[in-house]
Amino acid sequence: MSNDTLIVINPNASKTVTAGIDKAVDPLRRFGTPIRCLTLAEGPPGIENQLQADLTIAPMLALAAAQTDAAGYVIACFGDPGLHALRDQTALPVLGIQESAVMTALTLGQRFGVIAILPQSISRHLRAFGAMGVLDRLAGDRALGLGVADLADPDKSLDAMITTGKRLRDADGADVLIMGCAGMAQYRETLETETGLPVVEPTQAAVAMALGQIALGLRHTGSHHA
Repeated sequence: MSNDTLIVINPNASKTVTAGIDKAVDPLRRFGTPIRCLTLAEGPPGIENQLQADLTIAPMLALAAAQTDAAGYVIACFGDPGLHALRDQTALPVLGIQESAVMTALTLGQRFGVIAILPQSISRHLRAFGAMGVLDRLAGDRALGLGVADLADPDKSLDAMITTGKRLRDADGADVLIMGCAGMAQYRETLETETGLPVVEPTQAAVAMALGQIALGLRHTGSHHA
């Protein structure tokens, strides 16, 4: 079996979220690299805190290792659980959607705003942005107050996302928005239209970056394994 497929792992157990991820990355299939989206059966229904995120790491690493045709990996959770562990496990490109979304946003605007799901998500985001050294480019991080499961219901989530996006724009000065959860992908175009700002969907950003790294044969620092 040839190593030609980009593996996108959803670390929660929701097949609905995985189906949304699969649809979101569909425009990137035109580049010709196969993209396979997997659901981590051992994961929680939605990852909403650090404990849930960390508990997915060991089974996620095992699922990644079992993909014998992998050309690279994307971890499709906006906490990037296990990102550095998977980079220790493989020399292949490994992208996390949070890191990739921020890197992409920095090329689209000066100050990025993040639409989080729950208030407790924000402290996790701030730790990651601090580690990346990008806090001075962060306009704001505001929570919808909705769980991962609620995101599938437009009646519950779309108005809240638009309101939050406009608040990040008007009150916080954001000129680019990041959707802070893999379950938000279906609303990207509407959010762009309603706010007038570029909107980064994190799984799309990570898959685009991963495909570029695969095509260029790039490897991350410190990788000692095949």
